[in-house]
Amino acid sequence: GHTVLEARTGAQALNLVRKGEALDVVITDHAMPQMTGAELAEALHVERPGLPVVMATGYAEMPPGVAAGTIRLAKPFRQQELADVLRAAMCPAPS
Repeated sequence: GHTVLEARTGAQALNLVRKGEALDVVITDHAMPQMTGAELAEALHVERPGLPVVMATGYAEMPPGVAAGTIRLAKPFRQQELADVLRAAMCPAPS
């Protein structure tokens, strides 16, 4: 039930944000051409604070330099795990 916008690079993803696309969450991989997922997450947190960012990574820990608040999605993942992470990102539990 989600609409997906695809960006092949971090720069393309940032352009979508800068064009004002209505985004509820961004899912990125850590390993991407031209820009890491950590760099994209940091730029997104600056450009649009509060926009949830989910980073798919095979690392046991989040890579160094990942912006606070970035949600880790461990690879490989199942469809249900992706759905659970999306739900948590878009509807965070009250503090």
